[in-house]
Amino acid sequence: MADSAIGSAHSLFKVIETGDAALAAEVVGADFRNRESFNSPVACAIPGPAGVLASGAWMRSAFDGLRFPVLDTGVDPERGLVFVRVRMQGRQTGPFVLFRDEKLDKIVPPTGREIDYEQIHVLTVRDGKVVGHEAVRDDMTMLGQLGVFPPTPAMAARLAAWKLTGRGRRAAAEVSALSARAAETAK
Repeated sequence: MADSAIGSAHSLFKVIETGDAALAAEVVGADFRNRESFNSPVACAIPGPAGVLASGAWMRSAFDGLRFPVLDTGVDPERGLVFVRVRMQGRQTGPFVLFRDEKLDKIVPPTGREIDYEQIHVLTVRDGKVVGHEAVRDDMTMLGQLGVFPPTPAMAARLAAWKLTGRGRRAAAEVSALSARAAETAK
């Protein structure tokens, strides 16, 4: 069980990095639920491979070269859990759009900056397929690496401009549509 579960966990991150629909169908269960989808486009909450594909498209739209090198794994076979410690890495070349209650909450305009920080993911694996996801992320480190927290006067002005000009709403609509199209590729 352990080797199969760890393999499925590694493959889940490859799906997010690449958008590989065939791999998603192979390693993501039809009843997959992402507990972290609350701040994502609505398509990311779709059960099964469709939601994972939508999540990957959303993240790749903001971060070029998105990758999740696995640092460590652990397995709790009695509960079917795989613990995965990764680094999230990439360059922010697109707007990073966050949602709340299916509406635009925050947007980070493209900064061109690299991110590289640790996350811990808890995956539920059943019959070799990932069916659940939770995460512990250091989002403050990511926002600091992007220059958003604490905001410099220049960044505060950019954030305000994106909000006031409607550019943020347009970016939210675009990333939501992109995520929905990615969800449709689920097999």
